[in-house]
Amino acid sequence: MKIGIVCPYSWDVPGGVQFHIRDLAEHLIRLGHDVSVLAPADDGTPLPAYAVSAGRAVPVPYNGSVARLNFGFLSAARVRRWLHEGTFDVIHIHEPAAPSLGLIACWAAQGPIVATFHTSNPRSRAMIAAYPILQAALEKINARIAVSEYARRTLVEHLGGDAVVIPNGVDVGFFANAEPNPAWQGGTIGFIGRIDEPRKGLPVLIRAMPAILAALPGTRLVVAGRGDQAEAVAPLPEELRSRVEFLGMVSDEDKARLLRSVDLYVAPNTGGESFGIVLVEAMSAGAPVLASDLDAFAQVLDQGEAGELFANEDAEALAESAVRLLGDAERRAELSARGSAHVRRFDWSTVGADILAVYETVADGAASVATDERATGLRARLGLAARD
Repeated sequence: MKIGIVCPYSWDVPGGVQFHIRDLAEHLIRLGHDVSVLAPADDGTPLPAYAVSAGRAVPVPYNGSVARLNFGFLSAARVRRWLHEGTFDVIHIHEPAAPSLGLIACWAAQGPIVATFHTSNPRSRAMIAAYPILQAALEKINARIAVSEYARRTLVEHLGGDAVVIPNGVDVGFFANAEPNPAWQGGTIGFIGRIDEPRKGLPVLIRAMPAILAALPGTRLVVAGRGDQAEAVAPLPEELRSRVEFLGMVSDEDKARLLRSVDLYVAPNTGGESFGIVLVEAMSAGAPVLASDLDAFAQVLDQGEAGELFANEDAEALAESAVRLLGDAERRAELSARGSAHVRRFDWSTVGADILAVYETVADGAASVATDERATGLRARLGLAARD
């Protein structure tokens, strides 16, 4: 099958959606499918052989964060050229409601179209206001996927229609078989995420550290992710700052090794999460997980059976739970075993098969994807201010 996948966010700025698309593409290629991914990318960004650049992206506030998106007349031309040259059996658009390549591809394409909705935002006034603009594009989608029940709910409430829930996938074996790093073992708490993005919750964890260290002075916090490290530890008393180790951006291999090494993985995210891929990665590696009680996190952790939950943004509750778990090896081993069993449903062998079943359903008996020559008013939809 010839499959085109559209990534809305810049390929050179790592994020959960980009990782999902990358891993999906590589899983499909291993199965023998012909896959092309269209994504925003700055000049000089190293791209895998299956990826095609749609040009540079610009930072835009979106879903409680700042996303690097690609939108404008030049982008539209590149989308149409990619569609024309691809002769795809199906295209898979991620986040078609975002002001980026996916929305343009919906406008520009005709034929079998699958869309995945990642966003969970129950109070998005912008999405409601944009619905009249989005409607013509969304009506062309043949099958909708949501990565969680909460992403599905956002879709239903804001855009109408429904979706089948297929979670993000993970190569469970990659994480389970990683070699622990002794440097990251022994009384360690792990955190992975962008340091300077408040909704990833590192400030909550930093506020909890004095209480954790008062009870367990030998504890270390190991942080992987980009951002201002000095600013991150500034709220801590100076004598405690050495108990936080920053690794910066890490490779996939080192991420897996970190998750295999830590005594406890903490996900203190404060909102805007539709799934929680890092929780699945941590469980795959056998790390006991402690996470904020966001709805999406509770679902991934089987309502607290596969990992423990604490009250969102409550640093005191986080500290109490972390101290208890770090002091209870038996409970951590129990969580590790439960997480390892629970996570199998997120392996690409299962998730990939479910996505392929959707592709086959919409492509069965249909003509290949082509540019929609009936689409009119594309320049007007893009708007005069949306120039590259």
